[in-house]
Amino acid sequence: MSTHIYGKSLINGEWVTGSEGTVTGLNPATNEALEPEFSLLGADQLDQATAAAKDAFASYRATTPEERAAFLDEIAEQIEARREDILARATQETGLPEARLTGETSRTSNQLRLFAKVLRHGNDNSVRIDPAQPDRTPAPRVDIRQRRVPLGPVAVFGASNFPLAFSTAGGDTASALAAGCPVVFKAHNAHPGTSEIVAQAIQAAIDKQGLHPGVFNLVFGPGAKIGQRLVSDPSITAVGFTGSRTGGMAIFHTANERPKPIPVYAEMSAVNPVFVLPGALDDAAGLAEGFFGSVTGSAGQLCTKPGLLFLPAGDAGDKFVAALAEHFNNSHGQTMLTKNIANAWLEATSKLRSQDGVRVAGEGAAGEGENAPAPVIFDTDLATFESNDVLEVELFGPASLVIRYNTVDDLIRVIDGLEGQLTATFQAAESDFAEVEKLLPHVEEIAGRILFGGWPTGVEVGHAMVHGGPFPATTNGSTTSVGTLAIERFQRPVAYQSFPESLRPAPVRDANPWDVPQVFDGQF
Repeated sequence: MSTHIYGKSLINGEWVTGSEGTVTGLNPATNEALEPEFSLLGADQLDQATAAAKDAFASYRATTPEERAAFLDEIAEQIEARREDILARATQETGLPEARLTGETSRTSNQLRLFAKVLRHGNDNSVRIDPAQPDRTPAPRVDIRQRRVPLGPVAVFGASNFPLAFSTAGGDTASALAAGCPVVFKAHNAHPGTSEIVAQAIQAAIDKQGLHPGVFNLVFGPGAKIGQRLVSDPSITAVGFTGSRTGGMAIFHTANERPKPIPVYAEMSAVNPVFVLPGALDDAAGLAEGFFGSVTGSAGQLCTKPGLLFLPAGDAGDKFVAALAEHFNNSHGQTMLTKNIANAWLEATSKLRSQDGVRVAGEGAAGEGENAPAPVIFDTDLATFESNDVLEVELFGPASLVIRYNTVDDLIRVIDGLEGQLTATFQAAESDFAEVEKLLPHVEEIAGRILFGGWPTGVEVGHAMVHGGPFPATTNGSTTSVGTLAIERFQRPVAYQSFPESLRPAPVRDANPWDVPQVFDGQF
């Protein structure tokens, strides 16, 4: 399939030319502009998109689970049909290797199909039935039945570092559509062509399934200005965001200052600490190789990249640092996503270099192109780390900081002082199990996903995954943006009391026409 890119926004099924100027995608390897130009929407045009989503809500929320599941499956099929075009454009716009983007395309279509399976199973309805007990004493119990219903139109913001899996048809869009919510998607201006091709796939699926065209709208706009107006729009009932702490908090504050506040599920900042215990250093070379790969993969531009590694002081720890330094010294930079991201990384690492008590343990060479800075590893001691807040700031790129500690009690103290994280990782052997048990309750307080062995980069999309965590990892640590539990972000529970069978919504009827799981008087 050969896809023509319009350079326009998609509003209510129509491709609309914006009135607020234009942007172009850039090839980050060369900083060259990519055709075509993309026109940016004005405020009135954005309002048309949110109005279309609101108008689509009544019919879309009334679809059956099978109808929504078929829609998600069809989006996946349409994306797969455009795979070659997506890969060609995304490679140009992001500098990411084709192998990485191939996997991300498959992940995007597979997570759509996973949500379709959830809908067909019916677990997302979360049905609970407490049947009437007219003879109960001292007072009868009335019949009460609970299910979950969709919130309404959802604003989704595309991420810079995942042009597919956290973008147009990514996890936030997939879970919102699965929940029965229309989506207004704010495209990231770093990969506009990729966003439009995927939007065309969604539009084709809408047409094929005969849905209201306002179920999905793609908007291009001038940065924060259009984003703030989108979050302020009274038609929007929830927000999904993946990006910087500054951007996420701006959206969060706007959403909470509305006359009717709405939930914001923003994934923002994390340094994803790794805690190395003595037994793990029996394989210092293997440990160093794994850590290096996790830090530098995708040019270090993953939200789960380990930014801190706590390492025992002493000879064994010294051997690990030496092995790690060798990997970094022999490395070369990879093209980063944008010039701005590369410059921000250079500024952050320069600031870290200037801190007292911090040294460069290993550093590679810059790669080809204008935005491929050299990977670097720093190290320091625990006292320096605890006395300097700069050392806990996320380095979005191929860099990390090793901190040397003396005792497990030292680790407990430092863990209790860390901010919220998406992940935390234990590298330990069986001889360290007692220490892990001692540390685990403290780590549970700061992290959404805790690993034993392995590395945090790479997030499995499944039923048990948690991709979230306490602030500032996210604005809402009680949920996840990856995995099937994500659907609950865009739903709310409703109880129906004393309704006759003929008036009960399908999932809570005794007849159970949708054949969904029901918890009846506390029992499945």
